Amino acid sequence: MQRSYIDYAMSVIVGRALPEVRDGLKPVHRRVLYAMYDSGFRPDRSHAKSARSVAETMGNYHPHGDASIYDTLVRMAQPWSMRYPLVDGQGNFGSPGNDPPAAMRYCITGDALVALPEGESVRIADIVPGARPTVTTPST
Repeated sequence: MQRSYIDYAMSVIVGRALPEVRDGLKPVHRRVLYAMYDSGFRPDRSHAKSARSVAETMGNYHPHGDASIYDTLVRMAQPWSMRYPLVDGQGNFGSPGNDPPAAMRYCITGDALVALPEGESVRIADIVPGARPTVTTPST
């Protein structure tokens, strides 16, 4: 039993907790960025509510609850948490003094530029052009 637990713990650490050597992202970071890309949240478009990014991620790629996904999204928008912020956040995304971020319904995000291994930055839209997602509101 003890050996099984240690094997499982090590697989979790290696598979989820340690960032990938190639890009420095954990699986949850990659899922959030891909969900934002897949939903059309790109640098050349307007910002969207954080709750939309969280819902897309949770619904399609990471069914583990919204709190962990929102924490990841917030961390990717904080310039003091990551060397290069991966998400452009507008609103209260916390502070270096441990002030918590606002609820996801108050914060909006936009996908930031992508840094290539060669050192240059590129907009995702320059690589794969696409249409902005549209949302229709039901009439009453």
